[in-house]
Amino acid sequence: MRIVFDENVPWPLRRLLPGHEVTSAQREGFGGMENGELLASLNGKFDVFLIADKNLRYQQNLDERMIAIIELPTNRWPVLKDCGDEIMAALDSASRGSYTVIELH
Repeated sequence: MRIVFDENVPWPLRRLLPGHEVTSAQREGFGGMENGELLASLNGKFDVFLIADKNLRYQQNLDERMIAIIELPTNRWPVLKDCGDEIMAALDSASRGSYTVIELH
């Protein structure tokens, strides 16, 4: 699965996603783009967009997109490092155009 991290997702998180091809918006040359333009640029090129932006689903029209989006509960690495199982489960159930929110328990 090809996964792309949003700008505020901590890079060490990639270590919790073995078996997946992981990159970031910045590494792909999309750093600093507004969300709408970024989504359009990523759509069809990646399978999953991993974000920590809680407002994306309210600010953007997410209809007719091919990329799945997974919203993390935070962008704080000390919290995320213990969420590997939840993130992997969300990846396993991600499908084209899906939007999944991972909650902290």
